[in-house]
Amino acid sequence: MARARLRLALGLMSGTSLDGMDAALMVSDGRAAVEPGPSLTLPYDNDFRARLRAVLGGKGEVAAVERELTLRHARLVKDLLAQAGRRAEEVAVIGFHGHTILHEPDRHRTWQIGDGALLAAETGIDVVNDLRGRDMAGGGQGAPLAPLYHAALAAKLDKPLAVLNLGGVGNLTWIGAGEDEILAFDTGPGNALIDDWVSRRTGQTRDEGGALAQAGTADETALARLLDNSYFAQKPPKSLDRDAFDVGPLAELDLAGGAATLTAFTAASVAAAVPHLPQAPRRWLVCGGGRHNPAIMAALAARLGVPVDPVEAVSWDGDAIEAQAFAYLALRSLEGLPLSLPGTTGVAKPMTGGVLHRVKATPSG
Repeated sequence: MARARLRLALGLMSGTSLDGMDAALMVSDGRAAVEPGPSLTLPYDNDFRARLRAVLGGKGEVAAVERELTLRHARLVKDLLAQAGRRAEEVAVIGFHGHTILHEPDRHRTWQIGDGALLAAETGIDVVNDLRGRDMAGGGQGAPLAPLYHAALAAKLDKPLAVLNLGGVGNLTWIGAGEDEILAFDTGPGNALIDDWVSRRTGQTRDEGGALAQAGTADETALARLLDNSYFAQKPPKSLDRDAFDVGPLAELDLAGGAATLTAFTAASVAAAVPHLPQAPRRWLVCGGGRHNPAIMAALAARLGVPVDPVEAVSWDGDAIEAQAFAYLALRSLEGLPLSLPGTTGVAKPMTGGVLHRVKATPSG
């Protein structure tokens, strides 16, 4: 069998936390060889964040927001290439996740906005998008999609290990000692509920540094009501939408008390995932924005009882991992390799995916 080629790919991610866009370069064969490269993050301005939030659920000016989102990603691609001293012709493919505005796996529906053909035309680079659709058509949850990349990164680390991504939603990848021992699923809320709570009451985008949560006290009654949800007992693989939980139990709480309770909810939902794992992890590595929140990290350590570290502790870039993952998945898509497994999304069999948009020799229009 011919040795797989190492190629340069670029990944793009716009997470459910609505904080901004991440772009990352990497060299990989789409298999075991992964060499992460430069990355760049561009926060959303408040006006566009509000427009993006307004189309969640598939409402409002979806087409206009999708076009602007795509053009913003195209500018980010150009900025990263300029920063890295790379030319578009050197990049084999862009993995374009887009932005999830609807995810209802029980109804076999997921919707990521982002125009792959437009992005290819604007950047001059082939694009793979719609990375979740084929998995859902094959009976999977369509999420999470980063686990195969997590496993490639963690190849030399002690197992069993859990990689926890805390974006808008929390999701974990459990990695055992065997080559195919991977289990992945959404744990529950990540940052989204906390961000929304703070935004509605202060206009700020997040609980900066966990200061509000640290100033407040979690309401145990409200927390118990939040945890009284059938999702936590459901066997994985499983996934959910950022708006899957009702924060009605917090109605009587003040700003700090609500932030503290929602922070405890995020940590408790992760702890509730442990009984579903084949073995308890020896260590948790945390990526995504949640690792920057000391209140969340302390709550996780208290509930999990084993080391909980940001992924930087093993020299990974926690701000770029999801974007890197979509670069890796785009290369796998080009090779016809699986993007998801029965243990990661519940799909019936290992499933490839993605839609390829090639750059046309002669631009239209």
